[in-house]
Amino acid sequence: MKQAIKWAAGIVAALLVLLVTLVWLTTFHPATLQAAPVACAQATPMLQPGQSLKLMTWNVQFMAGKNYVFFSDLPTGTAPDERPSRADITKTLGEVARVIRAERPDLVLLQEVDDGAARTDYENQLARLTALLPPEYACQTEAFYWKAAYVPHPRIHGAVGMKLAILSRYQIRSAQRHQLALMAGDLLSQQFNLKRAILEADLPVAGEHDFVALDTHLDAFAQGNDTMEQQVGQVDALLASLTSAGMPWAIGGDFNLLPSEQAYRELIASHQSFYNPHTEIAPLYAHYQAMPSYTETTGPDAQRWYTYFPNDPAVGRPDRTLDYLFFAPNVQPGQHYVRQHDTLAISDHLPIVAEFRLPPR
Repeated sequence: MKQAIKWAAGIVAALLVLLVTLVWLTTFHPATLQAAPVACAQATPMLQPGQSLKLMTWNVQFMAGKNYVFFSDLPTGTAPDERPSRADITKTLGEVARVIRAERPDLVLLQEVDDGAARTDYENQLARLTALLPPEYACQTEAFYWKAAYVPHPRIHGAVGMKLAILSRYQIRSAQRHQLALMAGDLLSQQFNLKRAILEADLPVAGEHDFVALDTHLDAFAQGNDTMEQQVGQVDALLASLTSAGMPWAIGGDFNLLPSEQAYRELIASHQSFYNPHTEIAPLYAHYQAMPSYTETTGPDAQRWYTYFPNDPAVGRPDRTLDYLFFAPNVQPGQHYVRQHDTLAISDHLPIVAEFRLPPR
């Protein structure tokens, strides 16, 4: 009997080791800092000192469009939809390309670009998008922040793959992926969760410091712990380091944070649970130039600066700002706006467009 129990215990232990090994081998374990791939055509022009640039940041919601209420869109997690149709993905890719062609930004920072995900038929969405853009977007870099061969969530049950991406009309010298703090949770769940990150692209400027473009997407659903404070602190530390080195830089993305307590109070009650009343983004507003500015997001025209249109039918319109651009002190910001008039049916986020000038020689 004792021998049988020992054999059973040994088999269970072996199966557990096999399971742990399988989970580890099929999930994503990025280093704290690692090189990101760069693809760049040889004839791509180099930035010049004092040059004016145009930048766009946009969370494209895995090219799903606005015909769905996904299970993660509602506080209850009970929404009906798990994936977009192929037709809607194709239509949305075309619409994202249309807006980029119309704006013709020099740099495009994208979040939630799928690659290898079951919900979007395992396609490389960045490759599909760039095929629809002019050849002048000759440089790009990308970094995964969600990747697993199989996620055993009852509403996923399949592979996931999601990236940050930067497209550029100018040379990218190199790129790096900076790992952000993981959301608190048990060790097993963390293997399947998103690994939020900052994607850094270094663009050479003739005879001067490189210009650093940074793209990020901070955590969501992190209330009740200090994940957001940690991630904002990591962003702040990186920006402070670049500033101290005299580097011109700009960071954009979906920060998943409201600009003020006022914005929190104006949300419908069921959505307030997604955020803390005292926003964790405050240090970035305190330390850097921001678009939209704090005054813009809290003033009488705050609706002009809304960047998020929830898929929740209870809302029915853009109702908050979650996406931002921040700039180094030695960069001169110019005109900026949220392109709202023709983007409401493309994604649950709206693109921010901004012009700025690099430091002169």
